[in-house]
Amino acid sequence: MTAHNWLNLLAVTWFFAVWIGYASFARHRARVSYSLSSVLQIYRKRWMHSMLRRDNRIGDTALIAGLERQTTFLASTSIFVIAGLITVLASIEQVHETLTALPFFNREMTSRQLQFKILLLLAIYVYAFFTLTWAVRQYGFSSILLGAAPLANDTDITEEERARYATTSAKIIDQAGHSYNYGLRAYYFSLSVLPWLFNTWLFILAATLTVAVLYRREFHSRPLQTLANEVRASSKS
Repeated sequence: MTAHNWLNLLAVTWFFAVWIGYASFARHRARVSYSLSSVLQIYRKRWMHSMLRRDNRIGDTALIAGLERQTTFLASTSIFVIAGLITVLASIEQVHETLTALPFFNREMTSRQLQFKILLLLAIYVYAFFTLTWAVRQYGFSSILLGAAPLANDTDITEEERARYATTSAKIIDQAGHSYNYGLRAYYFSLSVLPWLFNTWLFILAATLTVAVLYRREFHSRPLQTLANEVRASSKS
């Protein structure tokens, strides 16, 4: 293998290491400190407890449908991207020849290497599709739980049973949200692959910056601070 091929192998290894590593880090960090995922789970529990005290739940159903719609949009978009990438693979030689006319294009990259990079993008969007469609299904489960929720004036249901039902419903919505996050991260990381067409070091840098952006938004963003402040204030009162 040439030095260029070794560098490409290192870049791919780094790409998957930071992606998988960040996913594991974020999951464990959310258990010990506030993050968007952990704070939103608190609000989901409040939402479900409030839902059980309402007779009219049309608004709750609309909220679940809205979450399902935005997830479906990304899942549908991934299908179009997959179709486009397959089309590129079918004419890789012509695409490689066209790309060589672009400024700053990596002249050392062969058509076979370009094919591998397109295959990596294809694998990312296939993963995104399966993850996002699973999120859509889980939001569907949430809709069923809303429909089966006990009525506010149902005296046969104890407060303990209501609390357990609210927690279960919130947990299903939370799991759907996690699946949505995984699919959305795939979109972010797929964008970091694009600089690889021009320079391998840019690819490594883009993957690193993607993790930095995700970390800041998940653990240090202004929306998180606002949501966490409200949680702290309500817990003191």
